[in-house]
This record gives sequence, structure tokens and C-alpha cells, in this order.
Amino acid sequence: MPPWQVLQAVSGLVAGLFVAILAGTVVANALPRITAELGASQSSYTWVIIAELLAMTATVPLWGKLSDLYSKKLLLQTSLGLFVVGSLVAGFSQGVGTLIFSRVVQGVGAGGLTALTQVVMAAVIPPRELGRYSGVFGAVFSGATVAGPLIGGLLVDTSWLGWRWCFFIGVPFALLAIALLQRTLHLPHVRREVKIDWLGALLIVAGVSSLLIWCSMAGSTFDWFSWQTAALVGGGTLLLAVAVRVESRAAEPIIPLSIFRNRTVALTSLASLLVGVGLFGGTVFLSQFFQVAMGKSPTTAGLMSLPLILGSLAASTFAGHRVSATGRWKRYLVAGTVLMTAGLALLSTIGSHTPFVLLSVYMAVLGTGVGMLTQNLVLAAQNDVPADTLGSATSVLSFSRSMGGTLGTSVLGAVLAHRVATELAAGRTAGGDTPGGGAGHGVPDVMPLPAPVRALVESAYGIATAELFLWATPFALLALIAVLFIEEKPLKTTTSTERLAEESVLAAGGRALPTPTDTPRADLAEASTKGSGGCPGATRLRGRRPSRRASGRP
Repeated sequence: MPPWQVLQAVSGLVAGLFVAILAGTVVANALPRITAELGASQSSYTWVIIAELLAMTATVPLWGKLSDLYSKKLLLQTSLGLFVVGSLVAGFSQGVGTLIFSRVVQGVGAGGLTALTQVVMAAVIPPRELGRYSGVFGAVFSGATVAGPLIGGLLVDTSWLGWRWCFFIGVPFALLAIALLQRTLHLPHVRREVKIDWLGALLIVAGVSSLLIWCSMAGSTFDWFSWQTAALVGGGTLLLAVAVRVESRAAEPIIPLSIFRNRTVALTSLASLLVGVGLFGGTVFLSQFFQVAMGKSPTTAGLMSLPLILGSLAASTFAGHRVSATGRWKRYLVAGTVLMTAGLALLSTIGSHTPFVLLSVYMAVLGTGVGMLTQNLVLAAQNDVPADTLGSATSVLSFSRSMGGTLGTSVLGAVLAHRVATELAAGRTAGGDTPGGGAGHGVPDVMPLPAPVRALVESAYGIATAELFLWATPFALLALIAVLFIEEKPLKTTTSTERLAEESVLAAGGRALPTPTDTPRADLAEASTKGSGGCPGATRLRGRRPSRRASGRP
């Protein structure tokens, strides 16, 4: 694909990514109104939140494997179609059961978008050039993250729209993405006999879902040490152990276990898991800190997170351009993890009276580290795996990050709740009073509270949030150690599509194809279709003869 076609295809991917992110953020401010109108319980409130996350995280590996076997374009459009169906069902829901089911459908579609966007990018853009597009995706991610809660609050507060439009609003963007991809994305597809390991897929989804349910509900719905924990953790671990055995014997495993023999894939997956724990587990509570500990409105709290988002966007754009210009990427992984660790450590010193200017600096440091880190972890893994397993490797990284985020949110949320309860109990012992639900069982509204009680609650949440970031810091430090052991390898200058053509020729017994510098891409595509149809042990290429300088001969 020439550069202008790449830019057109990226526009469709950008629209799809915007939809996936918006779905998770736009309902944040609308959920209290939704559950109240549908008469849902607190348990149902929780399930509306985690249903999409469960479906997205559990299905990412399956989407990644399917992208190695079937048309990436068709799969991407299918995931967008599922998202449209889920959004429409959610918008027309008359009961909480239907709403939860629709969120599962949305999550399956979002899982496809999460996994396939990175895979398709690698199919049309060489790793050496991929960094130039990081700023575009960083801007989309930042914009959807910031705009989502603001749009959701505006829709809920507009009488002639209402909360149902929080789900309808993503439909036009999804349909636009389907149309753009159909018109602009042109990927060759090599037909081959495939056999999906459906038993392995079922075991992986069931095992991961069991562990995710435990992560999401332990400490709130039931105790960490309870029979529910034993059943969910034990059952999930057993299912995954059986899945590993099934996958090791399958002809087409969902997650090829051989990719973990690749040192880069293993270390980037571990780093993604740790980054998910530290990053998502910490930053998800920043909005709550602004609203409760600092007494800000939801809209103001969303705007106060801009230093984090802008720092991530600027760093992602800068690092992407430098990686494309120099071909060196490990320095940005190391710098990113160092800055992320420093940012979390700095945020562990905050309190309810910390000046916003100082908070902005701390968040900007954290955002800068995240911007340098996340995209380059994917780049390092995609650069070091065979083209026919690129989808599986990419989905493993996405899965690790989502799993880490879920685990971190649950564990650090329990740390927050315990410390808040301790601080409020100490204040009550000292003669103060606490609001209902203030002992860690709910988030109080501080605005109508009497001044002494409000000061106590703000102080409790300030102290608890600082401790939460302190717990998150060691995970970032472990991610730094994992990154240091990643070996830096030169970035490839061919797309995964071209690499797959070369690997197909080699597998058929031909010799290695020249690089795109030596041979026009049209000749390369012709060679991939002819295979080794010429003389034994050689591949015939029609077109101009490579120059002596290009071929490397003296």
C-alpha cells in the first residue's frame, strides 16, 4: 500500500479505536442514573461495569489467533458489527439483565478492535515506520478518554436525550469505520486449510473469566479469603492448566506456547502485565480523589486529569518519531518505565491539600512514562516474531495489560477501601462523626457534609489514595527490571504482509526473497503467489534486475 492509502486505512482504524475507548468511558457518569431508572441493585451496577471488561479481556487471544488464519479486514469489520449490535441492544434495554447481556456483546466487539487494530497496523506499516503513527493513535486515545465522561454527563443531563444515547452515540462512528475500512483497507489474504482449537478457546475463556470475576468482586461482594475465592481461583487455575495441555497438543492452538520461548515476547508480556497493575490500578482512582478528597465536580475532575493525558500524548508522539528516525527503541522503554516508577512514587506523597500545580507535574511525569512505554512494548514484540504468529503475540500483550489492569484495580481498590475505613474509624474515635457509607462501603458525597466531617472524609481519601500509589510503585519497578533484560534488535523495514510472503516461499523450499529495496512490491507479491514453481530451490522474480549497489555485490 502506498503512503496515501496507508493514511486512508489508518483513518478507519482510528474511528474503530475511538469507538472502543468511548464505550468504556462514556457510561462512567451515567451509570448511577441508568441503574436507578432500571431499578438495579448494587450488584447489578457492578456487573454493568465489569461485563464488558470480562468479555473484552477473555476474547482478545481468540481474536488474535483468528487474525493469523482469516481475513484481518473481515474480522475487524465483524468486531465493529458486534459492537453496533451490542450498542443498539443496550440503548433499547428495558431491564438490567438485557443491559448486562448487551455489554457482553459490546465487550466481544471491543476485544476484536483492541487486538486487531495493532495487527492490521503491522500488516500495512513496517516496524521502522510504525512510530510515526503513534501520535495519531495517542491523540485518539487521549481524546476519547477525556471526552467520554464529559459527553456521558452532558447526554444524561440533557432531558431530550438521556442515558440511552450514551450507547447510541458510538454507532455512527462504528458504521463510519466499517465503510472506511471497506473502501481503503486492501490486504492480501493467503488461503490455507485451518482448524480452530475450539476446546482450547473455551477453556481459556472460562479460566480467564473465572479469575477476572474473582479480581473484580473480591473484597467488595465477598472477602478475599472465602469459599468464593477458593472456588473461583481454584477453578480458574485448573481450567487454564487443562487449556495449556490442550494447546500443547493442538495443530492450530489459540495461543501457540512456542511464542513464549521467544525472550522478547515473554518479557514484554510480563512488563505489560506489571504496567497494567501499576498504571490502571493507580490512575483509575484519580477521578475519585479529585471529587472526594478535593471536592471537585465530575466535569472538573475529568479536566484535571489533562496533564496525565497530554503528557502521554506528547511522549508517544516524540518517542514514535525518534524510533522511526533512528531505529533505536529500547532507550524509550527504559526511560518510560523509569518515569512511570517516578511518577507513581511522587503521587504517593499527595494529600487533600496538595496544590494542583504540583499534582499536574506528578501526573505529567507519569503520563510521559506511559506514552514512551505502552506502544513500544507492542513494537518490540511484533518486530521479533514470525509473521504467521504476529496476531497471537499482539493479542497476548493486550491480554496481559488488560489482566493486569483488572487485577490492579481490584487489589488496589481493596487497599483504598481498607485505609479509608481505618482513617474514618480513627476520626470517629477522636470524637468526630462520619457519613453513612463512609467506612469504605461506598463513596460519600462530600458537598452537603458539615465542615468538620467533610474535612475528615477528604483527609481519609487523600491519605488512602497516596498509599494506593505507594503500593503501585513496586509493580512499575518490576516492569523496569523486565524491560532491562529485553534485547534490542534492529527494526524490520518490511510489513508483516511482506514477511509472510517471504516465509511462505522459504517454507515451500525457495531461497530468501530480496528486500523491498531490491525488488518492487508488485514483484514480491507475484513471488509469494508463485511459491517455488520455478526451478527447484529457487524463486523466479520478474521485473527489473537489482542494481549492484542494492544487491550488496562489489
